[in-house]
Amino acid sequence: QVHLVESGGGSAQAGGSLMLSCVYSGSTFNFVRMGWFRQPPGKWRMGVAAISTDGLSTSYADSVKGRFTTSRDNAKKTVYLQMNRLNPEDTAMYYCASAPDGTSYRVSLIEDDYTDWGQGTQVTVSV
Repeated sequence: QVHLVESGGGSAQAGGSLMLSCVYSGSTFNFVRMGWFRQPPGKWRMGVAAISTDGLSTSYADSVKGRFTTSRDNAKKTVYLQMNRLNPEDTAMYYCASAPDGTSYRVSLIEDDYTDWGQGTQVTVSV
């Protein structure tokens, strides 16, 4: 059974930084593709960043390109989301998601491409 636990959320001022972590437990993490999603208040959840099983392929939503970076440490079964130059529009509940994947290169920002989800961590950015 897969279990995902996010941490690192909190409050930040515009222009600041936060780093989210997501610890995975379950099957072999080396064959699991990961993604980050967020849901602002009153809006749909959307994909923010994704990373392949080997960590060499990534994908980002246009709204966060150049500001957010995702990475993973397979030995620690952890994926990270470094968020820089935060702005109030980044305020949302952030979720990590996983999906088993036999490829080394696939990435996806589509919700339906993921099978397991964490409980989320809140990020609030003030001016």
